[in-house]
Amino acid sequence: MTILILGLILWIGAHLFKRLMPAQRAQLGSAGRGAVTAALVVALALIIWGYRTAEFIPVWNPPSFFTHINNLLMLLAFWVFGSSAAKGAKAWPAYKTRHPQLLAVKIWATAHLLVNGDLAAILLFGTMLGWAVSEVILINRAEPNWTPPPRAGRATYIRLIVISAIMFALVAAIHMWLGVIPFPH
Repeated sequence: MTILILGLILWIGAHLFKRLMPAQRAQLGSAGRGAVTAALVVALALIIWGYRTAEFIPVWNPPSFFTHINNLLMLLAFWVFGSSAAKGAKAWPAYKTRHPQLLAVKIWATAHLLVNGDLAAILLFGTMLGWAVSEVILINRAEPNWTPPPRAGRATYIRLIVISAIMFALVAAIHMWLGVIPFPH
């Protein structure tokens, strides 16, 4: 579990560096982007390695119907994340919320907390949920003004439906390949 914790600390530190130490981040200039990116890649590798090798320590036993809720929330998470991807006009909820990608992380983390009752999962998804919440708070304090983008048209929504469904299927296939069945048995 130590590797997982180190990965989470590095993930949070790399993301919050700009918010908590803006002068130091600014001194790094464009080279800082590479350093932060490298730190995030290492953090992600540590998180995956640490989570996959963590001892299974049960904390609670989620009811089986939470799997359905998880899958619906994951479809929503892909939709919300993708809603911010289009240039210019944005799909719902990106034109309503300032941080759709962080909102998607919060939905993803909550969905996974519902279906995983072991300590490593609670640590991973709980930490990611807390990070996303704190990131939104810090961004809003640093940059209080926000102008909502214009609303996207029908074509953007159609693309978003297709992309969200494909991403859901792809991630479900990866889970199954890893031995995690994301559907009720």
